[in-house]
Amino acid sequence: MDPVSHVALGASLAHVCCGARLGRSAALAGALAGLAPDADVFISSAIDPLLAVEHHRGFTHALVAVPAGAALVAALWLGSSKWRDGRRWTMLWGAAALSYLSHVLLDAATNYGTQLLWPFSNQRAGWDWIAIVDPVFTLPLLAGLGLGLLRSRLRPAVLALVFAGCYLLIGGAQHARAVAAQRELARKRGHTPERIEVMPTLGNNVVWRALYVHQGRIHSDRIRVGWFARPAIREGWSLPLAGTADLTAGERVRNRRQSFERFAWFSDHWVARSPADASVLADMRYSLGADAFDPIWGIRFTAEGAVNEVEWINRSRDRRIDPRELWREITGADERYGQ
Repeated sequence: MDPVSHVALGASLAHVCCGARLGRSAALAGALAGLAPDADVFISSAIDPLLAVEHHRGFTHALVAVPAGAALVAALWLGSSKWRDGRRWTMLWGAAALSYLSHVLLDAATNYGTQLLWPFSNQRAGWDWIAIVDPVFTLPLLAGLGLGLLRSRLRPAVLALVFAGCYLLIGGAQHARAVAAQRELARKRGHTPERIEVMPTLGNNVVWRALYVHQGRIHSDRIRVGWFARPAIREGWSLPLAGTADLTAGERVRNRRQSFERFAWFSDHWVARSPADASVLADMRYSLGADAFDPIWGIRFTAEGAVNEVEWINRSRDRRIDPRELWREITGADERYGQ
């Protein structure tokens, strides 16, 4: 998720578990540990743009990294003699470990993909329970933490954590309902999904972007799952998947570093050519707009002789979300949804 959410969750957990004995140092250590796994954003290469996406949410986000990552954060306190007491420092390390763990698990609860089991597996866990940015989850955590630190009390942070936990569980239940609705939609179309992906949209667990593969085509729809209402569908579009066999002759020649295969792994194989620019092989999980396949990022093979084998296309800054339209979808006022 976004850094603010990780800091708020990590600091809240550390404050609740160890704040009574360690004071505000617990929350500070929790905040730093909650942010620490994202140190992998500094991994990059001038000649290989895929190196960054390969390693983000990689080894620093693995379960095996938790003890060492927490120790690095807690080591910052060893400069002060009062923290060299073994029991006191161990408690600080425990608070940091809990916060570090919260980061990797919270990331896995989104849809981007997190290598929890590295180095034993490079499978990317993505449970699709919560959007990467969700103020409904984050703001109560910030409020509870701030009030708890201001008044030197644990109760506000505890209540905020309970709310955050319940919200995640509700997201999991909503995801299951959206998946069931998607399977029923595919059945009505006479399709047998080979793979599915159902992802929450920004800031809510009511409207979902749903993808499935049938006979080599990606089908995309919007599914509204109201908390107290039957699922509603806003039917979308489909386009053909792109695999290694679909590369042009020129692209195959340039694919010396297996750039396509690496990008396909990162994209969980939801790869297709962009409808707006066929030279762009794009990750179709994410779209700039709700009404079409308008990919946010992808790769384009460069001309022979270029230093970079591929060019990384990132249109994140072009993303524009109309809050009024999204609100109409969430509240059920959007007439484009049918039962």
